[in-house]
Amino acid sequence: MRRWAVDVLMLAVMGLLLGFLGPFDSDSAPLATRYAYWTICMVGGGLIAVAVDEGVGRRLPVLWRRLAVTCALATPLVTLFVVVTQHLMFAERRWSIYLPLLWQVGPIMLAAMTVRALAWRRRPMRIETRTVVEPPLPQAEATFRRRLSAKRRGARLIAIEAHDHYLRVHTDAGPELIALRFADALDELSRAHGWQVHRSWWVAADAVEAVRWRRGTGEMRLVGGLTAPVSRTHGPALKAAGWL
Repeated sequence: MRRWAVDVLMLAVMGLLLGFLGPFDSDSAPLATRYAYWTICMVGGGLIAVAVDEGVGRRLPVLWRRLAVTCALATPLVTLFVVVTQHLMFAERRWSIYLPLLWQVGPIMLAAMTVRALAWRRRPMRIETRTVVEPPLPQAEATFRRRLSAKRRGARLIAIEAHDHYLRVHTDAGPELIALRFADALDELSRAHGWQVHRSWWVAADAVEAVRWRRGTGEMRLVGGLTAPVSRTHGPALKAAGWL
């Protein structure tokens, strides 16, 4: 009922607007009569079109097809309603006006139903996903962790950044430089929960807070305010994990 009430309100506003504009030589009628005529035509005829749309148009998911079918089916019925309204309000008894009115009613119904469809169109739902990562098994990182100092050996591993023949290991206890090739580090962390996201970056999966992708490259925000680049080559791994 609330939806129908809103439809009636929208149609009444359209009727008042047409009454103000006075199209199709209706501006020659008295002001009150003109407003009443257009309001009756828009509300009554509009509800006929809404009923047709609810019965038939809902089966058509494509908006322009739905509008075309609804208006094609509703326009003859709405035109008949307009003819009867003119007969009652203006004593217009010529049924020959039916065909000319079809070409006037059609565009108005199309405009009104388009406004209604856009007003009731459902906005796309925004679904936020969160990747839940199980903590890595101790032995998965054990070999690599033995290379760190005692202070950082038991710290949370965040990321690894390659610098020539050195690696900057980022942990929640601070960064540390170690002498190791990046390829060797990847081998030692092959069973750990993480990804190589750039030719010189590896990140732990549970350290990722957000990923932003633009024009073929990306940027990853990690815990502790750290930022890591994401290259086009390694983007599919993050996409498969649900981050892109």
